[in-house]
Amino acid sequence: MTRLLPEQTRATPSPLQRFNTLSAAEARHALLSCLRSLRWADRITAHRPYPDLDALLAAADEAAYDLTPSDLAEALAAETLPTLPENTYGAAHMALSAARAAYEARFGHAFVICLDDTPASETLDRTLEEIRSRLANDPEEERVLAAEELRRLAKGRLVSMLRGAGNCAISPKQPAPGR
Repeated sequence: MTRLLPEQTRATPSPLQRFNTLSAAEARHALLSCLRSLRWADRITAHRPYPDLDALLAAADEAAYDLTPSDLAEALAAETLPTLPENTYGAAHMALSAARAAYEARFGHAFVICLDDTPASETLDRTLEEIRSRLANDPEEERVLAAEELRRLAKGRLVSMLRGAGNCAISPKQPAPGR
């Protein structure tokens, strides 16, 4: 009778299981690649293990809703505009730069938008449309919208991190997708 070695009988751990068993420093590092808020990352790290992805995403949402204005400022400071497709012409880059500068002058932080469901061919138009639209907001209304966009970005990055092969949930030295 052939006897299997213990490592041959164990099922390969899921990305969530690997995330749950990372050291606190590794988990924090992985989470900071999804949203640059120490408080958010520490809170999610501290509440591990998560039984499933839905529980982790719920915890991420809850932690994001609890961001203080300074936590939000910390996270916004690390954000950049989405990358435009390579074939985008120069005038579009100038228009986007001008709109971004106007937004940052008005609100004091980077413009953030979650474009997860937007085709690459529509990224520029959607980004410009949203910046122009949101420039009309008062600062408090825009803070709420920016926080919601950060929550959406963080959730999408977290899912990508856990679903990607060789990702930072497994190896915190690699950057998170979408960064």
